[in-house]
Amino acid sequence: MIFLSFGLFLFIFVAIGLLSALKSKGTSADYLIASHSEKPWLIAFSAVATNNSGYMFIGMIGYAYTSGLSAIWIMICAITGDFCASLFVHKNLRISSGKSHAISFPEAISKWNGTEYPILRVVGAMIVVVFLSVYAAAQLQAGGKALHVLFGWNFAIGPIIGAVIVLCYCYAGGIRASIWSNTAQSFVMIASMIILFFAALNKIGGPAEMLNGLQNVSPDYFSIFPHDLLFNKGVGLALFIVGWFFGGFGIVGQPHIMSSFMAMNKPENIGRVRLYYYSWYVIFFAFTLATGLAARLLLPMHEGFDPELALPILSQQILPEFLIGLILAGLFSATMSSADSQILGCSASITNDLFPKKRSSYFAAKAATFVVTIMALLVAITNSQSVFALVNIGWLALACSFSPIITIYALGKKMSQQTALACMMTGFTTMMLWRFFNLGPAVYEAAPGILAGMLPYLVQQIWRKRY
Repeated sequence: MIFLSFGLFLFIFVAIGLLSALKSKGTSADYLIASHSEKPWLIAFSAVATNNSGYMFIGMIGYAYTSGLSAIWIMICAITGDFCASLFVHKNLRISSGKSHAISFPEAISKWNGTEYPILRVVGAMIVVVFLSVYAAAQLQAGGKALHVLFGWNFAIGPIIGAVIVLCYCYAGGIRASIWSNTAQSFVMIASMIILFFAALNKIGGPAEMLNGLQNVSPDYFSIFPHDLLFNKGVGLALFIVGWFFGGFGIVGQPHIMSSFMAMNKPENIGRVRLYYYSWYVIFFAFTLATGLAARLLLPMHEGFDPELALPILSQQILPEFLIGLILAGLFSATMSSADSQILGCSASITNDLFPKKRSSYFAAKAATFVVTIMALLVAITNSQSVFALVNIGWLALACSFSPIITIYALGKKMSQQTALACMMTGFTTMMLWRFFNLGPAVYEAAPGILAGMLPYLVQQIWRKRY
């Protein structure tokens, strides 16, 4: 029964993706950017599914299970940073990409002010291909973990199944298939998380019993303050908030998410997109954290236990088989909804930016989709890091490379290609050095990376005013 219900939902996702091919115009622009034609509600729900990936079902569940109530700060800060960025970036990106007819994220940045920055475009595309494919691999890996727990299958089987499904509908309908199937997946994701939480709450004995139980886990577990801060609570919490604010703000540097906004039909619809998106996002994040906390009471920590497997193990213990299949489908929805967008983002950069002569080739875009999927699958099968760690490096590299540039552009400023490249490389290098010296516990790497990435532009402005 588990496999039957799981297979049923996967079939629905594939069918929806394949149906989108009926609207295909057979061009690379339609395949990669849906001819700027998608409706606000589709954009919003697709972006929610893409953003809330296997990281949420696997990584964030594990983080909440381990860290306790203080994990709520990640929710508050990340959503606030995301929202602040949306107030001035998303609409301007849609307007700019529409004017320049850009069909990839690096192209949109390189042509933002009517410029033509070929080096920026190529360097940006290389970053996208490397780190977005790693990011996609993390999504496939998350699905493999769940199947291993529920069915005892080899870790490689989940990534293979996910890769085949994503390839089927992406190959058929491109980003439109991704947006349509992601929308359906977002409903399954949130339904599965809500069902699991209330089932866990019932198993615990109700809200009062859950609160009492969480307070007894450890002295720090139910504290609102993160207990692993390097500095005192005031300074440490402030740095924690700033770090994760920029973690949310860094969404504007994620090509696989921003390409959805580039596919929106009218820039004027951004208000409706924002309403749908953040309502859905807050609800999903809140239930994810609550489920992670409930899992700590029902699945006590012991040596050898992997917190990132809490969700599939919990569902296996407290749900009937049909609903276990729904939970597994929700987890797979999360992984596929991100992986498909990430794979298409890489495909766009390969065919449109690294090999621009193939820009008009619809079949070249499809071939790139196949190659990137295989690359991501190989990384997923051979990688030994946690899903949280793999997602973190991919997210940070993209956020710190692109967020400074797109923020400056969205604020109506201009800069030379050399300055834009300096912003990109400064942000990326700062983030990598921050990780190398293990300064993440002091402040999340996104903050120093994004802020440092803006320094070359500020230095340029000061120099111009003085000289």
